[in-house]
Amino acid sequence: LLSVKNVRLAEPGEFTKRAFLNGRLDLAQAEAVADIINSNTEASLRGARNQLDGLLSQKVDQLRERLVNTSSLIELELDFAEEDIEFMSIKEILSNIERIISEIDLLLSSYSFGRIIKDGVNVALVGKPNVGKSSLLNYLLKEARAIVSEIPGTTRDIIREELTIDGILFRLFDTAGIRKSYDIIEIEGVNRSREVVHNADIVLFLNDSTVGFSEDLYTELLELTNRERILSVVNKIDVKGSSDPRFDVGISAKTGEGINSLFDKMKQKAIGTKNYTEKSAIVSNVRHYNSLQKAKSHLESAQKSIFAKLTGEFIAVDLRNAENALSEIIGKVTSDDILNNIFSKFCIGK
Repeated sequence: LLSVKNVRLAEPGEFTKRAFLNGRLDLAQAEAVADIINSNTEASLRGARNQLDGLLSQKVDQLRERLVNTSSLIELELDFAEEDIEFMSIKEILSNIERIISEIDLLLSSYSFGRIIKDGVNVALVGKPNVGKSSLLNYLLKEARAIVSEIPGTTRDIIREELTIDGILFRLFDTAGIRKSYDIIEIEGVNRSREVVHNADIVLFLNDSTVGFSEDLYTELLELTNRERILSVVNKIDVKGSSDPRFDVGISAKTGEGINSLFDKMKQKAIGTKNYTEKSAIVSNVRHYNSLQKAKSHLESAQKSIFAKLTGEFIAVDLRNAENALSEIIGKVTSDDILNNIFSKFCIGK
């Protein structure tokens, strides 16, 4: 078939790219096609579908249009500078900029939620040896994935598994018990554990109820991650209960007691308490996030120009730059390099 004249293999993302170039999809919607293909949970599929339906695009385009209207009036006023005609007062310009910045902030604040829904959550299972990390992992997965032993230091390497809770993907990393060791292999495992903790979205800090809260390990964790990321869990409550207020939740990796409460705490840590609906415009793409940050920066520069009583030319330039940053999200202003980078990530054709 390839020997036929004018017949060739489709390039990565070519069908979606043609839909974009022919105006059937904007760039954010085109990226959503790839997200749908790559989605592996119900939540990530819903989020991608939300973007494909144009909810984010519509919001961004509305903000862009408001900027166009404001900057156009400023530039029109510059054209009639000799007539001393004011098409929009400084107070109105500032008010428009402030409202747009406020709406951009709302979109930016949705990114942590959108990223979690799209990419999942990295969870480090951390604790001293024999607190039950491997037992907990096995219970959550309903299989003997990790070796359970009373011998300290059994887990030497990082074990990675995936768990879906209410449509959200959690990647569980069972780490080597963090302790001082003279065993070269175990030392390497502990070093890897520290790296996993540093990069984790949630640090599930497991303790043994018969021993109590591990203050020294908690202090060490604070050197590797933020306090807000740590979920303090006490295990073995079937053996001995705990009323220590420093624990967020109590469980038994043996009987399953408290596991549902643990799931609720993990979800709360991951996505917070903000209530986004299926009709909410949510940012899940780092390119969109960076463009929104850039637009906000230009708008803040426009505010400074106004407060410094600079001429309209400076204000208009900042607003146009902000408009261009928003246009990049939906593809109204996009370089070939950006397009090539986006569509190169697609499968052949698509």
